Parts: sequence; structure tokens; C-alpha cells
Amino acid sequence: MREVRVRFAPSPTGALHIGGVRTALYNFLLARQSNGTMILRIEDTDQARYVPGAEEYIIQSLAWLGIKIDEGFSVGGPHAPYRQSERKSMYMQYAQQLLDNGHAYYAFDTEQELESMRDRLKTAGVVSPQYNSITRMQMRNSLTLLEDEVKALLAANTPYVIRLKVPRKEEVRLNDMIRGWVMVHSAQIDDKVLMKSDGMPTYHLANVVDDYLMKISHVIRGEEWLPSAPLHVLLYRFLGWEKEMPQFAHLPLLLKPTGDGKLSKRDADQMGFPIFPLDWTDPNTNEKVIGFREAGYLPEALINFLAFLGWNPGTTEEIFSMDELIKRFSVERIGKAGTKFDILKAQWFNQQYLRAKPNEQLAEYLLDSLSNENIACSKEKAIKVVSIMKERATFPKDLWEHGKFLFYAPKSFDETVASKKWNDDAAKVLEAYKTELKQLSSFDAATAMGTLEKVTAGLGIATGKILQALRLSITGAGTGPDLMMVMEIIGRDEVVKRIDYALQTLNAKVS
Repeated sequence: MREVRVRFAPSPTGALHIGGVRTALYNFLLARQSNGTMILRIEDTDQARYVPGAEEYIIQSLAWLGIKIDEGFSVGGPHAPYRQSERKSMYMQYAQQLLDNGHAYYAFDTEQELESMRDRLKTAGVVSPQYNSITRMQMRNSLTLLEDEVKALLAANTPYVIRLKVPRKEEVRLNDMIRGWVMVHSAQIDDKVLMKSDGMPTYHLANVVDDYLMKISHVIRGEEWLPSAPLHVLLYRFLGWEKEMPQFAHLPLLLKPTGDGKLSKRDADQMGFPIFPLDWTDPNTNEKVIGFREAGYLPEALINFLAFLGWNPGTTEEIFSMDELIKRFSVERIGKAGTKFDILKAQWFNQQYLRAKPNEQLAEYLLDSLSNENIACSKEKAIKVVSIMKERATFPKDLWEHGKFLFYAPKSFDETVASKKWNDDAAKVLEAYKTELKQLSSFDAATAMGTLEKVTAGLGIATGKILQALRLSITGAGTGPDLMMVMEIIGRDEVVKRIDYALQTLNAKVS
């Protein structure tokens, strides 16, 4: 049985898109499930679009998400180098092999000649002009020029590209693991450039050569590469590598949350959610874009969310650790249809993972936030705070953002609640309650509740009638976590102080 070797092969042209992360994840899951090898290859043949810092960003993103690279760029391995620009010298021999076997040809056409050809075809009613099996015979290439002319042009260092000679009448077939048999007539495939005039290979040649040399068994990539797949099938055949051709799986598109078209950075910006795993500053424009990590998403939650963007386990289960995903994942359960990028679902996953964390670990998030605010807090108190706040948190920062009332007394009170719940009975109970609290030698949630019930019973007022008024005086709001635990956390003296301030402020407003 063939050893499973997969590769993630991004281009360093900017920040790693979340769709690319999903591709990396699916490759990783298949590799781990099969005790195979996960390879990282940098495909930088398009040097004009190279962006400094992009390679390091890719490495940091994968590391944060727990997608471990076994072999490749930054790690090394038996097929180094793993950056295509450093492999430049080896591609020409394969282009030459195609030339020698009649499967490729030199093309000396200038930009003006190419533009003229496109204009002629458009005038003739051709919607998408191509350099193909028909038009190539009207162009300046080694198929139309005499052998001596070709030699002279080469000797004179005339700029040229090497193009694939696509058969004129042939069905090219590909058995995709997700889509089944894909058949494309060769008339729909143009004579793609394999080697550019600067001596660099195009994606198509470099991709196929590297996959063969690195013994790649499965190519899992985005749907946008499906139109190129028949071309790659031809290259494998023409190079004599048909038996070593990997299995292909073209992933469904990630769609906008509305389902209307492919997800883009602009969509994410407009809808206010991240699309890159980490913060990214564009070195050309200095534009800074927030990443999922900095927005407060946990890596394990993001992984779980991404796994479900196209794949499903066939059950109603939704929460899967990385180890569980490795056990359950299968390419065959990836759907063909595009899948909506539902950011609310991503937030739901984050909630689940955040709430499942031990309070001791969550306390560290809170202590970091408090440190930034120059607020001193013991670990014991932080643990109590997160124990009552975590059910209301989606992101780690929410533990502080939604729990500020546990560290700062309210300066104002919810007027809607005050107008409905602050009355003479509430003021009477809270005045008496404040007095009773001052007499207590110890104080916790149970004591706070017991004392309140004692006071309300003595005054003949139902406890339930004044609970919202009490919460208002302590937190400034009408809703929140367990009130007695809130009081235990802030302590008796702070409770008395807050009730006293509320009595002065709200009684003055009512009167």
C-alpha cells in the first residue's frame, strides 16, 4: 500500500487566508490518520507577488493551530529545498523532456502579438480567447517556424516561453475523491506556459514535478484548482509518471455568510470578523488586520469550526478535539457544495471550548486583563470570578469586559430597572439589610442570602420582590450572574458601601 504523503503548498503573497488553513487542516488530518507525512512547501514561482514576512506568518499560524509539519520548509527533509525558487535549476530538465518528446514547444510571441491574437478572436465572436491547439498554428512558435529559425532565435537569446502542447481531440479524465469522475475535453484546455521567459517555472510545471519528486500520494486543495487538474493529468502522462499520479480531492468553496459567492477579505471586513489566523500588517500599505487569535478565538475551537466547513462525521456530534478529528475524518465525507462561513457558529464553538476549560486556566486570562488595567487581584479571587462569568463569555476578554462590576462599583444605575423595582419597600429592606451585614463576623454567599431572608421576613416583605433592586445597587444592572456569589466575591464591606451609595442616589431620584 502506498505511503500517505500530503503537502500544504501556499504561496507567500500575503497573509494566510482561513480557506488555506482549512486546506492545511484536512491534509494534516489525513496524514495523521494514516501515520503518513505532512509536508510544507512554499510555492513562490511568482516572484512579482512575493510579500516579505509571509513565509514566517504561515509557519506561525500553523504552529498556533497545532498543525505540525513533519517535513518541509523550516523543518527540512530528504527532498530539500522546499522553497520552489530554490529548486529553479531542476525544472528545466523536465520542460526539456517534454520538448524532446513533442509534448511542449517554444513560443516566441511578443505581448503585442498575443494581444493582437486575442483581439482577432474577440472580433470573431470568441468570448474567451485562448492560445490552444487551433490558434497556436497562427502564432510564432517552434510548431510554425522552421527548425533553423528556431535555433537562430534561441542562439540570439530571443525571449521565449515553453508551452504545453495539448492534444486537439481528447477526453481528459480525473477521478476526484470528492467529486467522482471529472471529464474535460482537451479543446477546453489551453496550451499553458510551463516555463516563463525569466527561466522560472509556472505553478503548473513546478507543482507536478515537486509532487512527483516528493512522492506525494494525495493532493487535497481548493476547488479553484479543479480547472487546472486536467492539465496536471496530462503532465503526469507526458512525463511518464501516470502510475505515480496522486489522488486528487478538490475542496468545496468557502462562501460568504449569506451564501452569495466566495468569501473574501472585503466581506470579512464589512461584516466585522477575522479572515486570517493571526494579526497581519501589510508591508506595502501598513494596513493592519486583526486575526482570529487576537480576536480571542481559541485554536482548538477554530480547528473544530474549520473541520465542519465541508466535512461532517455523519452524526449529530459537533465537539471534536484534534485527536478525535484525526480518528473520525475521511475525505469521502467532504461535500461537493460550497459551505457558508457562519461566524456565529465559530463563536458558538469558542464558547463551548472556553466554558470547558478549568477555572484555574481561565483565571490566567482574567489576571492578564487585570494586569493591563493595573488592578491587583489574587488568584483565588480570579478563580471565583471566572466561575460565575464563564457561562456568559464567548472570548477570554469577556471575563473582564462583562465582569468589570466585580472590581468597580457602579456610578450609574439602569433607569428602566430603577423605575420599576426601586420603591419604598426596596429602600426599607436594603437599609435594614445594610445594618445587618455590618454585624456579621464572616461573610459568604450562603450568609448573604440567609441574612437577606431574615430581614425580609422581619419586615413582612417577600424576598423575591426586592432581589432586582438589590442587584441594581450592587452591579448597576438588572441581570447578571448569581447575585449572592457576586456579593461573596466583592466582600461584605464593598457590598455595604455599594448599597449605601445606591440608597443615597436612587432615593434622591425617586423623591
